[in-house]
Amino acid sequence: MAKKSSDSGRGPSQRQLRVGELIRRALSDILNRGEIHDPDLNRMSITVAEVRVSPDLRVATVFVLPLGGQGQQDALDALRRNRYELRRAINKNLTLRYSPELRFIIDDTFDRMDETARLLNQPDVLRDVQKPDEPEQDD
Repeated sequence: MAKKSSDSGRGPSQRQLRVGELIRRALSDILNRGEIHDPDLNRMSITVAEVRVSPDLRVATVFVLPLGGQGQQDALDALRRNRYELRRAINKNLTLRYSPELRFIIDDTFDRMDETARLLNQPDVLRDVQKPDEPEQDD
C-alpha cells in the first residue's frame, strides 16, 4: 500500500529551511577562509547562493556561482572533486545527526532575472502592460 503524503505540494519545512541556511553559511565560511587544501578551489571566489535540503536532511543541493560568472564548469569540477572534504568540514562546524550528501549546481537566478527584465522591456510588452490614460474628472 502506498504511503499517503499529507504535505504534497507544500514548500520546504522550517527545519529544512533552517538546516539549509546553516549549511550555506558554514560552506560560505569554509570557502572564504580557504580551509580546503585544493589550490584550484582556493584560487576561485565562489558565491553560495542557496542550499536546498531534502525532507530527510540527507541530501543538500548547493547553488553556487563563481565571481563574475566566469569559469563555471571549473568551479563545479573543483567543488565536486572536494565534496567529501567539504562535507567533513561542514559536519565539524554543525551538529547534525546526518552529514548531508552535497550536490553542486550553478545558480542561474541572475540569468533568469536578466532575461525576464529584457522580456518585460520589449515595446510590445510595455504597450500591453501600461495603463491607458484615464480622462481627468472634474468635481
